[in-house]
Amino acid sequence: MSHYLIKNAQLADGTVVDIEINDQMIVQVGSNLSSTGELIDASGLIALSGLVDLHTHLREPGFEGSETILTGSKAAAKGGFTSVHAMANTAPVADNAAVVEQVFALGKKAGYVQVQPIGAVTVNLEGSQLSDMGKMNKSSATVTVFSDDGKCVSDSLVMRRALEYVKSFEGVIAQHAQDPALTVNAQMNEGELSMKLGLTGWPQVAEQAIIARDVLLAEEVDSRLHICHVSTAGSVDIIRWAKARGIKVTAEVTPHHLLLTEDLASEYDPLYKVNPPLRTQKDVEALRLAVADGTIDIIATDHAPHPEDSKDCEWGEAAFGMLGLETAAAIAQTTLIETGLIDWKRFQEVLSSNPARIGKLSDQGQELTPGSYANIVLIDPKAKQVIDREGESKSNNNPYAGMELNGAVKHTIYKGTLTVRDGKVLELGENN
Repeated sequence: MSHYLIKNAQLADGTVVDIEINDQMIVQVGSNLSSTGELIDASGLIALSGLVDLHTHLREPGFEGSETILTGSKAAAKGGFTSVHAMANTAPVADNAAVVEQVFALGKKAGYVQVQPIGAVTVNLEGSQLSDMGKMNKSSATVTVFSDDGKCVSDSLVMRRALEYVKSFEGVIAQHAQDPALTVNAQMNEGELSMKLGLTGWPQVAEQAIIARDVLLAEEVDSRLHICHVSTAGSVDIIRWAKARGIKVTAEVTPHHLLLTEDLASEYDPLYKVNPPLRTQKDVEALRLAVADGTIDIIATDHAPHPEDSKDCEWGEAAFGMLGLETAAAIAQTTLIETGLIDWKRFQEVLSSNPARIGKLSDQGQELTPGSYANIVLIDPKAKQVIDREGESKSNNNPYAGMELNGAVKHTIYKGTLTVRDGKVLELGENN
C-alpha cells in the first residue's frame, strides 16, 4: 500500500500546500502536514490533477509493431497522464464488446494509466452500418465515447442515427471531420505552399463543411457531439457559433496544431505529415485563442505511433501521424502559458477536468482535495527541455525532436501509485 506526503506543491490557483496520499486516495491537504509517508519534495512544482487524453492511438490489438498498450501507457505516464482514451482503429476494429473489453483489460494489466476504450461508430469503420454501441456501453469497459477516427462518418443519415443512438445512454460521437470527396489523395494544407511543392492540397472547407453539418444534426436530435483535432480558424468560427446557439458540441485541438505550421512540409520530411494537416500561422493563432476563450474545450494528443519504415520514405508514401503523449504538457505550457493566453487553472481544465467530463470518467480530473483519487501530475514550470526523438513509445515519429520546450513533468501518480519519479518511468512495484 502506497503512502506519500507531497510537500510544498503549488496548486493551479497558486496556493502552496502539502498533500498526503494513503493507498489510492488523497487523505489530507493543508499546510505543515506531518506523516509517516514517503516524502516527495515539490518545492517549485505545480501540482495538478492527472492529465486525461481523449484521443490516443495505442495500436493494440493488431499493430503492436507501432505501439502496445503497455508502451503507450508508459509514454502517457511520462507525459503526466493518468488516463487515456484508446481509439478504435485497431485490428480487429473495436466495434464490439469483446474488443473493447480486451483493450480495457490490457490497460488494467499494464497499470500505468486508466485506459478507456473508444468504440467505433460503424462496423469495421466502413461508415454504413452502426456498431452495437449499446452493448459496448453496457460492457465492463463502459464505453461512452464513439469514433471512427481516421475516417469520417460522412453519410449524413448514418451520422444522424449515431447521434440518436448514443443519446439513450448520454454517450458522445467524436467526429473526424473530413469530407472524403474533398480530400482524395490530399497531402498537405491547400494553399500557395502546396502548389509550390507540387503536393495535392487539403482544403480547409473539407473540415469545416462536416463540422457545420454535424453541429446542425446534433442540434436537430439534441445529442452530444465532439469534434476531433480542430485545425482551422474557420472551424473555430463554426464551433463558436454552435455553442452560442446552445448546441451540445465540444471540441479538441492537438498540441501539434498549436505549435507547428505547414512551412515544415517544405523539406518533404514525413515526420510532419499528419491528418488533418498542419495549417498556417493564422490558424495556429486562432486555435490558441479558442483554447483561451473556451471555444475549444480540451487539448488531446492524437498520439499516432508508426514504425520507422512508415516515415522513413517519400512524403507521398508516408503514413499520417505524430507522437504526442510525452510532450503535450510542455507544448501547452510553451504555447499558452508562456504567451500569457491562459493560466494554470485553465491548463488543468483543458488537459484534465474537461476531457474527464466529456468522457464521463468520474474518478479522473478531480480537484486535489481529501477524498479524491490520488491522480496527480507534478510539473516543473521553470525547466527547459530539449526533446529527444526516442522516448517511452515503441515508435519514434516525433516531430519535436531537437526543439527546446518550457516545463517538464517531474512526477506522475496514478491512483496512489508513483509511476514517474524525477522524469523517469518506474517499473511498477519500484519505490511503491
